[in-house]
Amino acid sequence: MPFVTLKEVLTAAEEGQYAVGAFNANNMEIVQAIIEAAEEERAPVILQASQGALKYAGIGYITAIVQAAAASSTVPVVLHLDHGTSFEQTMQCLKHGFTSVMFDGSHYSLAENIALTRKVAEVAHAMGASIEGELGRIGGTEDDISVAERDAFFTDPAEAQQFVAETKVDALAIAIGTAHGPYKGEPVLDFARLTDINDRVAAPLVLHGASGVPDDSIRKAVAGGIRKINIDTELRQAFTRAVRQIVQEKPAEIDPRKILGPAKEAMKEVVKAKMRLFGCCGKA
Repeated sequence: MPFVTLKEVLTAAEEGQYAVGAFNANNMEIVQAIIEAAEEERAPVILQASQGALKYAGIGYITAIVQAAAASSTVPVVLHLDHGTSFEQTMQCLKHGFTSVMFDGSHYSLAENIALTRKVAEVAHAMGASIEGELGRIGGTEDDISVAERDAFFTDPAEAQQFVAETKVDALAIAIGTAHGPYKGEPVLDFARLTDINDRVAAPLVLHGASGVPDDSIRKAVAGGIRKINIDTELRQAFTRAVRQIVQEKPAEIDPRKILGPAKEAMKEVVKAKMRLFGCCGKA
């Protein structure tokens, strides 16, 4: 089926009180794993391209692979830019058929972030697409976007209210204690802050850096208003574990399909488990 917008799937998620998984796509096997999982679980899904994915595969390849997968899919699929770094880049993605873009202005002042995000939002909405903004910084590293842990800060609820009102974003990524990349210890989320933000903000809320967050914390975050949850690291871990196992067990194997096939299946199981955890299974 044709791509849908982020606003469409998150509006339904808000009504149903569940979250939709957003999974980073870098190559064909990852895209296939995500789409097959969504089909089997009858779940809406967000496939997103990060800065690293765009540099690795190129915007044309990423778009074409996801379009091919979505064309034969019967569940709602969103093609989303993750952590867009500039107005120009978000425009390129929209021109290539992305139905949603994230503009990450979290490293700017509040006033600059609002002004730049609003500019992207105006064009995205005029093109029938959705936009995600970010307020507060997520610790760790997201491809080319690094934030030292000591400099990471949480989202201010009052600023979140102002930001959404002035930018008209369709979703807001907030910082409440998660981090990009593998965790050094168990993350502790600020649920009181989440409740305060959710009470003030009309836009659906987004949780970045959710790989490795305990299931109980994820369930509590969804109950508290999180409607989009980003997963990347756990897919990479599943992929590399499967590839290493095949190479170790069958060192003479030279068929890429027999190496990458098991890796695809391993990632699919991770995606399905996350969809069940988020509560979006059967919501397609």
